[in-house]
Amino acid sequence: MHDLTQRQVEILKNLIEEYIETAEPVGSETLEKKHNLSASPATIRNEMVKLTDLGYIKKPHASAGRIPTPAGLKFYVKQLMREKQPSIAEEVAVKEKVWNLREQEQRFLKEMTKSLADKTKALALAVTKDGDTYCSGYANILEMPEFFDIDVTKNLLSAIDEFDYFKDIFASTLGEEDVHILFGEDLGPKLQGPYGFVFTRYETSMHMSGEIGVLGPARLNYTYIIPTVRYFGNLIEEVAKGW
Repeated sequence: MHDLTQRQVEILKNLIEEYIETAEPVGSETLEKKHNLSASPATIRNEMVKLTDLGYIKKPHASAGRIPTPAGLKFYVKQLMREKQPSIAEEVAVKEKVWNLREQEQRFLKEMTKSLADKTKALALAVTKDGDTYCSGYANILEMPEFFDIDVTKNLLSAIDEFDYFKDIFASTLGEEDVHILFGEDLGPKLQGPYGFVFTRYETSMHMSGEIGVLGPARLNYTYIIPTVRYFGNLIEEVAKGW
């Protein structure tokens, strides 16, 4: 990737955070007014043109603003954002909720998925290598503007019904990261569109393995969702008993 100047980095970071918050294309005036950037709107506009040429942001049809591309979001997640850890109180609350279910694999994973959906306000998904799939939070995605488009919602829901589709995504996601973040082409032919997926792998003491994660729009709240997914994956490994 190209080296960005400090000012370009600042503009890109603020633009992405504004987009994550509002789901709307972001214009230079908004950046200048809301984010106290030390540059004039004309300078910000010029830098946005450069960031567009570099492939980090793009102009949606019929809008003066810009939205991040998958490349821009990847850069943000890897280089710019700071994770916001769940509080100890939140972690304890989740642990208490699942503690008594730790010997019952299905009920445990069902409750974990529900808790993850509640925490992230997105669609949570857990799978086991035997092909069991647990989903929770369908209603959450209907709160998000991206999913007001019925085709965007339909694609996501039909992909979730295909265990093999996700198995292929998991199989093709290699790398040492403890948490994987996928957008755009990473999500295969069925999920081309404004989707984001954050997941982690787990393996219990009895070598039962699988994945747990969160699906939603490409503008998921990554600062919070990434550490939360990591915590849930670690919790499965820590408390699962006898499976």
